[in-house]
This record gives sequence, C-alpha cells and structure tokens, in this order.
Amino acid sequence: MSTSPAPRGFTPTGTIATAADRRRVVFATVVGTTVEWYDFFIYATAVGLVFGQLFFAPLGKDSVLIGFATVGVSFLFRPLGAFLAGHLGDKYGRKVVLMWTLILMGVATALIGVLPSAESIGLAAPVILVLLRILQGISAGGEWGGAVLMAVEHAPKTRRGAFGASPQIGVPLGLLLASGVMALMSAIAPGEQFLQWGWRVPFLLSVVLILVGWYVRRRVEESPVFLELAERKEHSRMPIVELFRKHAVLVIIAAFVFAGNNAVGYMTTGGYIQGYATNPEGPLGLERGEVLWAVTGSAITWLLSTLVAGFASDRFGRRTTYIAGWIMQLVGVFTLFPLVNTGNVFVLFLGLAILTIGLGFTYGPQAALYAELFPASIRFSGVSISYAIGAILGGAFAPTIATALVAAFGSTTPVTWYLAGMTVLGLVATLLLRDRSGIPLDPDHEAEQSVSPVRGLTRA
Repeated sequence: MSTSPAPRGFTPTGTIATAADRRRVVFATVVGTTVEWYDFFIYATAVGLVFGQLFFAPLGKDSVLIGFATVGVSFLFRPLGAFLAGHLGDKYGRKVVLMWTLILMGVATALIGVLPSAESIGLAAPVILVLLRILQGISAGGEWGGAVLMAVEHAPKTRRGAFGASPQIGVPLGLLLASGVMALMSAIAPGEQFLQWGWRVPFLLSVVLILVGWYVRRRVEESPVFLELAERKEHSRMPIVELFRKHAVLVIIAAFVFAGNNAVGYMTTGGYIQGYATNPEGPLGLERGEVLWAVTGSAITWLLSTLVAGFASDRFGRRTTYIAGWIMQLVGVFTLFPLVNTGNVFVLFLGLAILTIGLGFTYGPQAALYAELFPASIRFSGVSISYAIGAILGGAFAPTIATALVAAFGSTTPVTWYLAGMTVLGLVATLLLRDRSGIPLDPDHEAEQSVSPVRGLTRA
C-alpha cells in the first residue's frame, strides 16, 4: 500500500475538508451537468421543431415520428457509455471520466450544428445525424454517474440529498437553457431564417459552454471515497461483472425507479410537447416561440422542486420524499393534456408547471438514493448502469410512443394512461427498497453497504 500523503481535501470520513472545496464541487457539478444536458436537449427540441423537415423528409410522411425515434436510439447506447464509464470510474477515478464525457458531448453537438441538410447531401444527412446522436447517448450514459458521485461522496452525511440535487438541477437548467436559446433564435431568425440557419446557433454555442465546463471541472479534487480506495489499492478488477453477479436484482429495481420519472419527463425534454403544440397540422398549432418560452418557464419550476426535494430527502428520508413525489407526479400526469389541449399557451405552461413539481420530487433525491444503494468499490458502475437502463425503459421512446398513440387513437387520453402506468411502476419500485439515508459511503463499511436494500433480500 502506498504511503504517499493524501491529496488536498481528502479525509478518511468521506467528506471534503473545507467549505470552499464543497462550494467548488457543487458549482462544478452544476455547470458540467447543465452543459451536458443542454447539448442533449437541444437535439430533442430541434427534432420537434425542424429536423423532420430538414433531415428526415426524404424518409416519407412519418418524418417527425422517425425523428422522435432517433431521440430514443441514443438511449440504446447510453448503457454502453455507462458500462465504459462505470468500469473506468471505479478503476481510475470519477474526475477523468467526467472530463472526457464533456468533450465527447460537445464535439458531437457542435458537428450537428454544421451538418448539411438532406436537401444538400441526401440520405447521408440523417445517417450522420443519427451517428452524432449516438455519440451524445454514449456521453450522457457516462456523465451522470460520475457527476452524482462527485457531489454525494464529497457531501457531509446529513446533507447528501442537498449536495446530490446539484447534478440533478443540471437537467432542468439544461432544458431551460436549451429552450431559452431556441426561443431567442426563433425571435432573431423567424420563419424560414430559423429553418435555414437560426436552429444551428444553439448547437454551435456548445463549443463555448464546453470550454467553460472543462475549466470548472478540472479545478475540482477527485472523490474522497475513490481516493481512499486508491490509497488502499482496493479497486475491483471487474466491477461490472461483480455488480451483476451480486446485485442484479437491485440494478433492475433501481432502473424502474428512474424509468417512472424519465418517461414523464421526456414529454418536454424529449421534445414531444413542443412538437405536439406547434404542429401546424395538429389540433393546437401554437406559435413556436410562445411554446418554447412556456417550456422554459416550466424548467424553472422543475429546478426549484428538484432543489426542495433534495433538502426534503435529508430531513424526511429518500423513500418518503419519493413516495410524495410519485403522488404529485400522478396528479400532474392527469392534468397535463387537459390543460395543454385548451390551446392557451398560459394554461399550457400551468399544466407543465404542475407536472414538473412531481418530476422534481422524483428526481431531486435520486443521486443520494442511488449512491446509498451500492458498495463503494462498484458504486460508479451501479449508479451509471441502473440510470442508463432506467433511461431506456423510461424516456428512450416515450415521445415516439406518445406520437404513435395519438396517431392510432386520435386522442391524448392513451398517452395519459401510459404516463400514469410508468409513474405507478416507479412507485412500486420505490416501495421495494429500504431507506438507507445516511449509510456510511467509505470503504471501511463495504460489508454494511453490501447488504441488499431490496426488501425480502439480505444479500444479492
């Protein structure tokens, strides 16, 4: 075992030494995840607004449906990103993985911004677009696990929910930024100008955001839990193999927890509401900019509820906070389309705002919940792969399913029942888990961490 001095900020208790270090970690986590999800969400927003016309039109009358399907295709590659990042993160550290996922996402996004349309290069355009979307999916699959562990493993035991909410708010912040920039460009370059060049600006802006994210993240210390594992040379040689050999049931249940949130959240982050509300041939035909600003406003309510939920989970426990969130999310699901279908943009915003309160309460505690489920030596793999599988089961094809249901039944009512079913799935999965709020996260307590949190099981 090495006897070299521990790096600055390391303590054997699994927390950071100073308040300044804690603030730096929280800030870096928020900035990095916001940039990642901005990049991920502007694609979904653009699918609902322009990609059907520009890239998928040669594929026929179902171009919009095919476009939404490409949103889901990227999710199929998120497990690959999670497997790679989990293996590397458990062996070589959380920080190095976060740096490279940021670069991969930024490069893919910027290249979409300069990609010629199908009118210029034919079928090569949608093929290249899908390949770049796949790179985004790989990056997103690896990003989340590292970000949440950097936040939660640095946190004091009694504030993991609050610290863990910092990467979670990157999602609504990314949506807010993506929708806001798209709305701004639709005002600066209205009509045909938006189709010709306006939509490209948000993608090219990614270059600047990636540079900011890189600078901020490189100044943050490695996770203290990983540093302690490295000091002891206690890395798992094959963390993914060990994860599925000992904790396969836990991975599936944890994935169902996220799927219940993700399917509902992708009504906006997947671009479905934007496309449904602005479709000139649809029942509403609302103006593009108004809808984008409504989605931007709902991202603020989502952000606030996510933060509140993180703090609430420290006081009332992860499980209790989640249960309250599932109930609120179910209310939001049943009020969403009745309000959206009024055709009034202000009432549409109200429907989204109600929905995002429940979304925040079923997302804010997730970082702390996941980190407390898995042993230290395989934690990166556990949280990343559970998250990626949950994303496939939940949001991957939620916009595509919603589009197909409306086309088949001529009504949004089946979509409501689909989203309600996913919410109930998340609730049931939550009820199957014991609350492990405050469990020690450092390697000294690996035996305690290895006891299964699934009710009815002692060890996987």
